[in-house]
Amino acid sequence: MSECHGQVQLEYAQRRGRTELVKQYSCAPSLVQRSFYPTPSTCQTVILHTAGGMVGGDRLTHDIILGTNTQALITTATAGKIYRTNGSTASQTTKISIASQAHLDWMPQENIIFNQAVYQQHLHIDLEPGASLILWELTRWGRSARGEKFLQGSWRSHTEVWQGKQPLWIDRQYLQGNATTLASPHGLAHQPVLGTMVWLGKPISPEFREELYQQKHQHQIPDALGGISRLTQGLICRYRGGSTAQARHWFMAVWHQVCEKYLQRQNHLPGVWRL
Repeated sequence: MSECHGQVQLEYAQRRGRTELVKQYSCAPSLVQRSFYPTPSTCQTVILHTAGGMVGGDRLTHDIILGTNTQALITTATAGKIYRTNGSTASQTTKISIASQAHLDWMPQENIIFNQAVYQQHLHIDLEPGASLILWELTRWGRSARGEKFLQGSWRSHTEVWQGKQPLWIDRQYLQGNATTLASPHGLAHQPVLGTMVWLGKPISPEFREELYQQKHQHQIPDALGGISRLTQGLICRYRGGSTAQARHWFMAVWHQVCEKYLQRQNHLPGVWRL
């Protein structure tokens, strides 16, 4: 399989009282599907990887701009697959700019990291004052339904969210595939799924954090598998467990509550999600 470089460029603007995708460009194997408008104020965009997965040497690049007073949800059509390497690194680089009073839900479906894969991703987001963001990342290590474990390979994730010259959240993660990482409490702790969800835009109250904490237990997620922490301008949820569905249902519950309380809007699930 030859190496490929997929590209996506998206720009959203306020037109005729609604958010519209005014500019788009894609280069195979990346493809942008038709946008959906569950409400006039929100545009839902689905990115498709037509090759079905990434091999060593493949690159994906995303450049996304949200104009003033826009709202967008961006997801992927299916789970991403990172196949075992041919000796090179597969990579994804995403740059996002969110203007004042705009909001983005960056919610790609999970990545499945095959044994012997080598993968790195870099996400850089700039928020103007008054902008807000919800993002999540879900990763499954090995095709666990087949009994596969991540015993060889490596994974790196580097996320930065800035507001002007102020860093709001910087998260660097590295995982080396081996038996020690699988067993270590500082690694996977014998769990195949990791998840992170972040809300950035406004500080949350201790009372609201406690509401979310109680909801976590309603989703049967014990403290050993999930945690919630307040950030200076938002919150972060972490999951380490056995089910991407469990993590996603919990993250969606948090997403709904955050949007109702801080954005004063109801959410509509993308049709491509299989729940």
